[in-house]
Amino acid sequence: MAVPLALALTGCASFSPDGGMDKVAALSRERTGQGVAAQRTQADADAAAARSAEILKALLTADTAVELALLNNAGLQASLAELGIAEADLVQAGRLRNPVFGFGRLAGGGALEIDRSLVFDLLGLLSMPAATKVQQRHFEQVQLEAAQAAVSLATQARLAYFNALAAQELVSYFEQVHDAADAAAELARRMQKAGNFSALEQMREQSFQADAVADLSRSRQAAVTERERLARVLGVGSGFTLPEHLPELPAEAMAPQAAEQTAIDRRLDVLAAKRRAEASAAELGLTQATRFVNVLDLGYQNRSERGTASLAQGYEVSLALPLFDSGSARNARAEAVYRQALQRTAEAALNAQSEVREAHAGYRSAYALARHYRDEVLPLKQRISDETLLRYNGMLVGVFELLADAREQIRSVAASVQAQRDFWIADTQLQAALGGR
Repeated sequence: MAVPLALALTGCASFSPDGGMDKVAALSRERTGQGVAAQRTQADADAAAARSAEILKALLTADTAVELALLNNAGLQASLAELGIAEADLVQAGRLRNPVFGFGRLAGGGALEIDRSLVFDLLGLLSMPAATKVQQRHFEQVQLEAAQAAVSLATQARLAYFNALAAQELVSYFEQVHDAADAAAELARRMQKAGNFSALEQMREQSFQADAVADLSRSRQAAVTERERLARVLGVGSGFTLPEHLPELPAEAMAPQAAEQTAIDRRLDVLAAKRRAEASAAELGLTQATRFVNVLDLGYQNRSERGTASLAQGYEVSLALPLFDSGSARNARAEAVYRQALQRTAEAALNAQSEVREAHAGYRSAYALARHYRDEVLPLKQRISDETLLRYNGMLVGVFELLADAREQIRSVAASVQAQRDFWIADTQLQAALGGR
């Protein structure tokens, strides 16, 4: 009776065709616009490599940077492997422990006695539905965590992309400042040599040139650093091409409705914390149910003796007596784990609400500053430059005033680029705080 029952209960304990990845891909696509796939075979790796090569032929955008990262980042693939471990635990929970076959032989005084037994884990059979339920919730939790790893990687890719693009764009502006400083320094040197310029004025231009050289060197190193950070997130080499400029600002700033509740409903770290608490509650119930009985075996046995036709048959029940371990420690541990999970869930929800408020404030501030540079500062600098040029053509100002004005205009453009970069970073951080775009 026990064998057919055990086979019936464990017959459905098998691996799923997708390994749990369909749900992970759906969650990732909903929040990032890109799905994710575990590369478990060489064919999967070849397909990812082919798609990556296709993406790298064109200019990289924020969206294609996310796609590249989800295709190639080795750290993400390691996180997705955790899904296979959790599914293996789930399948294992739905399978009965193998029966134990015992064989004994006693000989002496011309008699031979043989004992045979077959023992099943009866407690494991009875607790299998509850244990499977616990592992099922753990598996769902790991699915959410795997999707969260993909969403987090997408956020990192966007941040690295905008930082690298801005750093590259700033190099060109600092090169212009450097060229203007070189021209001014050379002109000052010649005029001072001709006696038309004081030594103090010449040294001031030389000092500005030295600062421009340092700024250019720092900007070039920053561009290399940010590009390599992007390459590490993407999981590729340096064989990608970035556009020349950051994307334009949107026409209007985003105004998310019910932002805090949206974060609670959509953020995968909050959902994973909830699943962790549910799994802990189910595990606590299982621990309490098996507190006093943690070993219960049922087995069939028979005994035969040589020289006789008798065959003794019967059954054996093994039950661990709670004399030294009443299960109180296991029960206390399960209760502590459950309380810990509840507090982690509360913390995750509170942090999500706070992060949304902070990210939204930063987003609105960055948008306002970037628009201020675009609509106010740069047009004003351009008008000043035009007036200075007119005055120079009318011989009302000298060449040094013209060069100084050009340098100031270039610096304002560089500050505008930085403000534009800060907006796109704030936009990415707000999307992450809301749980996806």
